[in-house]
Amino acid sequence: MIRNVVLVHGAWADGSGWRAVHDLLTADGYSVSVVQHPTVSLADDAAITRRVLDQQDGPTVLVGHSYGGAVITEAGTHEKVAALVYVAAFAPDQGESVNTLIADPPPGAPTPPILPPVDGFLLLDREKFPAAFAADLPADDARFLADSQLPWGLEAVGGPITEPAWRSTPSWYLVAGDDHMIPPVAQRAMSERIGATVTEVASSHAVYVSHPESVVALVRAAAGA
Repeated sequence: MIRNVVLVHGAWADGSGWRAVHDLLTADGYSVSVVQHPTVSLADDAAITRRVLDQQDGPTVLVGHSYGGAVITEAGTHEKVAALVYVAAFAPDQGESVNTLIADPPPGAPTPPILPPVDGFLLLDREKFPAAFAADLPADDARFLADSQLPWGLEAVGGPITEPAWRSTPSWYLVAGDDHMIPPVAQRAMSERIGATVTEVASSHAVYVSHPESVVALVRAAAGA
């Protein structure tokens, strides 16, 4: 059994969104670390994640939400990573980036309310954020996420993967079936391409907040592999 878990947040969010997942896992006896990376560049975010992995005392489940999927794909070749868990996340291949994966959206897919870049960073429209990112959260919680969003650097969006960890490490994938940020059909396609064990839940993009028990169930499965 793997007892270490490292959680990696995605774009427009920080590690505090993992609180419910953290609490459920620690109650089960897991040692949990939450990466606080700035989403400025993929290379730096992966390096920060690797430093957290360096601190683990044994095999580790590495978990990423949204853009965090690109981060764990890049950082997950670390020797202590024994399993990868993608939570409504991007799973790029070698040479791909998030930009590559979103360049040709599925027909009819909702358009995320991304504002034009300012000084090399992207934000979501605060008024449209709740419906797009967190439609199944209480209104106050969704509004807080909108008001506290972390700017997403263009170097993070466009950072290419050098060696995809999922090619050499077992992977699990949680599809958010009501996601308006990353279309569920795209999530299913990515999960199939990486050969992941897949679970699906009817949830918004903020599935790690609204359905923490589903995330934890998948982490447990990965930890027992």
